This record gives sequence, C-alpha cells and structure tokens, in this order.
Amino acid sequence: MNKDQVKGAVKDVAGKVQEKAGKATDSTEHRAKGLAKQVEGKAQKKVGDAKEILEDDAENKNRSIP
Repeated sequence: MNKDQVKGAVKDVAGKVQEKAGKATDSTEHRAKGLAKQVEGKAQKKVGDAKEILEDDAENKNRSIP
C-alpha cells in the first residue's frame, strides 16, 4: 500500500463524515463538500492503485530477466 492509497482512503472517510454531518445539520454546503471530498479521495486511491500495479509489474519484469 502506498501513500496515495492511504491518503485517498482517509479523504474518502473524512468526506463521508462531513456529508453525514451536513445531513444531520441540514447543511447542503457541508453535504456537497463531503461528497466532493469523497470523489477526490476515491480518485487519489485509484491513482495509488495504478502506481502499485505499475511498480509490481516492473518488479516482476526485472525478476524474469536473466
């Protein structure tokens, strides 16, 4: 797991908390900000996932070269 995956997951959770707080206080602004933070977090996690796949692929190619 790399730092983009971790940061993305944290942003996603923080966005969910902010969205729920917005619902509880009937604040559309906080709900929207929470949803936006969730999208940002999910995107960052996907970037981290892609980086990990590329790193794993590069490691596997290096191992197979005699």
